[in-house]
Amino acid sequence: MTLTESNTLAEKALEQLQSVILGKELQLKLAMACLLARGHLMIEDVPGVGKTTLAHALAATLGLDFVRVQFTSDLLPSDVVGATVYERNEGHFRFHRGPIFTQILLADEINRATPKTQSALLEAMEERQVSMDGQTHSLPEPFFVIATQNPVEQIGTFPLPESQLDRFLLTITLGYPDPRAERELLLGEDRREMIGSLAPVLRPDTLQEAQRRASAVHVSGALVDYVQALLKATREHSEFQAGLSPRAALGLMAVSRAWAWLSGRSSVRPEDVQAVFPALAVHRLILRATGQPHRESVLALLRNTPIP
Repeated sequence: MTLTESNTLAEKALEQLQSVILGKELQLKLAMACLLARGHLMIEDVPGVGKTTLAHALAATLGLDFVRVQFTSDLLPSDVVGATVYERNEGHFRFHRGPIFTQILLADEINRATPKTQSALLEAMEERQVSMDGQTHSLPEPFFVIATQNPVEQIGTFPLPESQLDRFLLTITLGYPDPRAERELLLGEDRREMIGSLAPVLRPDTLQEAQRRASAVHVSGALVDYVQALLKATREHSEFQAGLSPRAALGLMAVSRAWAWLSGRSSVRPEDVQAVFPALAVHRLILRATGQPHRESVLALLRNTPIP
């Protein structure tokens, strides 16, 4: 598969997603860049704006196995990763895999589960494996977690700790559709029926090839200087509790490469970094005054950091 062919397939995948999720081109491109960068995606918004639909459409478009787990307060870690059960007829213990053993896992309303259950995803998201009773079980490739989260002020939510949030490469919000998109949504075909009729545009092997090509996009020394200037600004900013971690810095490089590749470029430009930076930083940079993220503060930092 040539560079042009893989870019064309990625463009077709985005076009198909845009036919289902109307008026959200930026968010869909960020979701695709997140997957190409081998990260995980958080979608934070009020119920009913299409978070679950986006996950279903992405899995159908990319031809990947998909499992949805509804996170609730009584969900146990074993309900997600699996459990070791004694098989009486066979006379030994056997590990029964949980729903996490899939290519796209939708952790729906993740912040309605207890911190203990939330933490069951930590090893899987970072190391792409599950450890149980001294044995390691590898997860399928590609492995992509999409978590949806309701606003923390809603009843029955458990805020995700910083260590969990840092495992998510990007956070996006969908918001309400604009009037034109909403009218098309009201008069058009049911979205769930549309997802059932979607044909895969990519296969797992071609997606993995696209991931390799995205990771090979050139980054100049001057671009690294700009990234380091942004990192330094987050760490020295008096409003934030803490700056971006080395994990976040590596993620910023990876998703900037993926964004440039989706844009048909062979090298990363400052505008690629600027396009993905808010989605990468907003859930990591917490204000000292409120203990909450603040998108406008992140955008102000981005505007005020000059390109070297």
